Amino acid sequence: MSRLVSLTFGAIALSLGATDACAQSGNVGAAVGGYSFEDAAKEHPDTKNFHSADGHLTFAVVTQSAGNGFFDPLYVGATVAGNIIGAEVLLLGSEAPNQDVAREIEILNQIVQDPTIDGIIMTTPQVGAYDDIVRAAAANGIPVATTNSFDGTILNRSSISHTGQDASAAAIAGEALAKCLMERGIESGSIVLPSSTAQGNIEVNDRVTSAFNAIVKTLNDAGKLGAFKVDAGPQNTGIDTNPNDPVAGVVTLFESRGDIVGAFGGDALFTPAIAKASAQLGMTGKICAYGFDLGPAQLDALRSGDLTGVIGQQPFLQGFWPVMQLYLQIDRGISAANLDTRAQLVTRETVGNIGKRYEN
Repeated sequence: MSRLVSLTFGAIALSLGATDACAQSGNVGAAVGGYSFEDAAKEHPDTKNFHSADGHLTFAVVTQSAGNGFFDPLYVGATVAGNIIGAEVLLLGSEAPNQDVAREIEILNQIVQDPTIDGIIMTTPQVGAYDDIVRAAAANGIPVATTNSFDGTILNRSSISHTGQDASAAAIAGEALAKCLMERGIESGSIVLPSSTAQGNIEVNDRVTSAFNAIVKTLNDAGKLGAFKVDAGPQNTGIDTNPNDPVAGVVTLFESRGDIVGAFGGDALFTPAIAKASAQLGMTGKICAYGFDLGPAQLDALRSGDLTGVIGQQPFLQGFWPVMQLYLQIDRGISAANLDTRAQLVTRETVGNIGKRYEN
């Protein structure tokens, strides 16, 4: 009886397998237009000789602060994409650990005149600073893609692809900060959002505003807003703090308020500064400290507990996709295919999952 049952099940399995095979017989071998997918999937014969006509594509990636480590996974992503399509990718940027737009533009002005360059990928943290670069690139026949920071007013914006995270993602950290206070039973105090509006980085300004609004909304919805003082400066874009010595600036800010229970930093400059200020003042674990960008300093601060949570922007994608976008623009005529890299909130509990395969 046992053997008969086994044989019966085997026959049913064979019958089901035959049915599945028949269901997969409707292959699509050619497009409705008549061409084959195999031929259409091939690279155009002129692609490798685009612009420089040297038999291979060369793309330049230029950032405003290559010296702080945040852009490392971005450069890795760009390299991976270049390897896939067989393009050379030049990894360039300001050597400074903090934002240095002047140096970035200096590099871009050299690159845009280089006859071997077939495409430019650049960060655009300062609104209005890159129009001449875009104009010169267009005149020289070089396509441009922007990544990381977004300038909505840049010349030919609707024709230029952008890869990055919408600033509204900072609301995730703002909500988490407010919930952290409630979960810890903190009933009152000051929540500060230090920044440097003087840098003219509208992306960071918008992040601070989004985090501020989320903190206020979450506390208000819980009926607790009246007990807290939430301060993001007069325009809700950040309490202006010295960018040349951000740690000292944050320490002074914390000491001046005397009742700090929460803080948020909108970039890779002020997030580590909040962590260091908390450690110096013995506030580690006593305040809800959140920030933006998962650079090495932020990861260390999460592990030590000096930061409670940090928003990551998936920088690997911010390097990978712009290279692929420029390739598609050259080979397929596809342009302005934007990518929102979304956000991930990383905490001390989950920081061990970050950094795998070199992506912060």
